[in-house]
Amino acid sequence: MTRGEDINIRLTGFAVNVIRLCARLSGSPAGAHIANQLMRSGTSCAANYAEVRGAESRKDFIHKLAVVLKELNESLSWLTMAEQSGLVPSAIVHPLADECDQLCRIISASIQTASGRKKING
Repeated sequence: MTRGEDINIRLTGFAVNVIRLCARLSGSPAGAHIANQLMRSGTSCAANYAEVRGAESRKDFIHKLAVVLKELNESLSWLTMAEQSGLVPSAIVHPLADECDQLCRIISASIQTASGRKKING
């Protein structure tokens, strides 16, 4: 397996599960809005990670990883809203939100490692 392939696989799986979740959201205006926003942020993570793997410099690598982290954080926010609004049962959202949180932690740690900074308090 090439470097970064394991994260690529997880991000792609996350995107596929986001697509499946969005297909389940109700046809209400709120459901459509959350589905649209979640679809954009949740699927862009894998595509943006493909860009990370082709980074031209360390600075470019870190910047592109930060974009992936931004999209994951946004996805987590939309997942939380979908769950708390009652549009999607917790049993469906929770595993996806947990995977998103784990991916956030992995990408954040990668950014810190690449930038040579240690995480303080947290």
